[in-house]
Amino acid sequence: MKVETYLFGGVALFFVLTATVYAVFADDPAGTAALFIAFLMASLVAFFLAVQHRRAGGRPEDRRDGEIADRAGPVDFFPDGSPWPPVTALGVTLTAAGVVLGLWLFLIGSGVLAAGVSGFVLQYARRS
Repeated sequence: MKVETYLFGGVALFFVLTATVYAVFADDPAGTAALFIAFLMASLVAFFLAVQHRRAGGRPEDRRDGEIADRAGPVDFFPDGSPWPPVTALGVTLTAAGVVLGLWLFLIGSGVLAAGVSGFVLQYARRS
């Protein structure tokens, strides 16, 4: 994941430079905020990939002398069906409708969305 880390790090660098130049020359705070948020998102992905590379080590794809046979064996863990995607989708729908229809629906949607995201995150957590 070393190459991907550098790739997203470069994207983050591009967005922070673009946001800086845009903030200096443009009189548009919304565009500056959008570019800065794009920088934060690319930085988050680069940080995640760097941590994964440090934790798991290099992959055969990262080495110049890597062979196809180095990747033999089980590929990864693929989860079974999950109830959390529909719960999360319902939460997003209720939250978006709540923006239009009222605070009460927005709060209900936020709660359902929080439950769905928590379910995704904790679905395969190891219990001690």
